[in-house]
Amino acid sequence: MLDKEEIMRLTEEYGGKYGLNHSKRILHIVSLIAGDQEYDRDVVWTSAFLHDWGSYSPWKVDGIDHAMRSKQVAEGFLTKAGCDEGFIGRVLECIELHHSGTPDKSIEAKLLSDADAIDYLGVVGVLRDFSTKPRDLRKAYESVESRKERLKSILFFEESKAMAAERIRRAERILSEFVEESFGCF
Repeated sequence: MLDKEEIMRLTEEYGGKYGLNHSKRILHIVSLIAGDQEYDRDVVWTSAFLHDWGSYSPWKVDGIDHAMRSKQVAEGFLTKAGCDEGFIGRVLECIELHHSGTPDKSIEAKLLSDADAIDYLGVVGVLRDFSTKPRDLRKAYESVESRKERLKSILFFEESKAMAAERIRRAERILSEFVEESFGCF
């Protein structure tokens, strides 16, 4: 029913290589943390690619949280594609709650939320923050520091917590070397 190639094309067109690769990394992380758990892979796949669409032009709307805007965009896209209401509802839950530590959500929403959080930790997270703030290294540093504490507190699965702990150790090593090499002047 869904044209996955078209969804990937649109994700790349509007979210760039970063948006496309972020979605692919999320799916890889889900495969690592899911273990033997039963979950709907189509819901997770679709959610992974649509979860940030509300932050991309032409869909971004100032003043509206990107998760809520992504939910709105995804609902229209999935309805137009002829998806059934049950599938749409499960995807929309994943998208809406992908930054939430709310425990009352589906396995698919928990997997997406954990994988999204993990993708922002470690080397990828450090490099992402520093690349988006090249002239304000203090702000980039502080962003990495605040994110690692906040994100590890919303993880559900033990596999996620272990992966996050390793990624946080990597980020801390990078930040420590950054502070040392910059003599704290950043």
